[in-house]
Amino acid sequence: MTNDNAPGEANGTRIAVRRAAETDFPELKRILRETFESTWRPEITEDATRRYLETDIGGRFIDEQGLRFLVAVIDGEVAGLVNWQDDFIDALHVSSRHQRLGVGRALMDEAEKAIRAAGQTQVRLETDSFNERSQAFYKTLGYEEKDRYPDLEWDSDLTTVLFEKKF
Repeated sequence: MTNDNAPGEANGTRIAVRRAAETDFPELKRILRETFESTWRPEITEDATRRYLETDIGGRFIDEQGLRFLVAVIDGEVAGLVNWQDDFIDALHVSSRHQRLGVGRALMDEAEKAIRAAGQTQVRLETDSFNERSQAFYKTLGYEEKDRYPDLEWDSDLTTVLFEKKF
């Protein structure tokens, strides 16, 4: 894993990847809210949107799991986050102003290294069928689509796409 003293570089941008700290939580919550607004809100029902906002699902996720995350930092600013459990990546989010700079790739590289080092033989993750951009991204990283099934999280008639990458 790169750290603040030895940043990596992608697309000419210096990206440091490190463990999240509690001081990062406000920025992590901002990134989750931003990606909710730009990615999911246009696709889900008003009821699902209201539930998400009223229960602060993203904020609670950060409060409960945030110290497990890896964060990407550019020029001292948190640019993205990734989280996983066992062989399953359950969150990858990049702030809109840092997209297309290699942040997602840097986070996925570090997550995959950690998952492999833990003895896993594969990595799995999900996205939604409407999110063609994320599907294309995962395919460029060597992930293969394995299944499609109803997305029960949003209760909005969406379809989840399961991806897998073998080591």
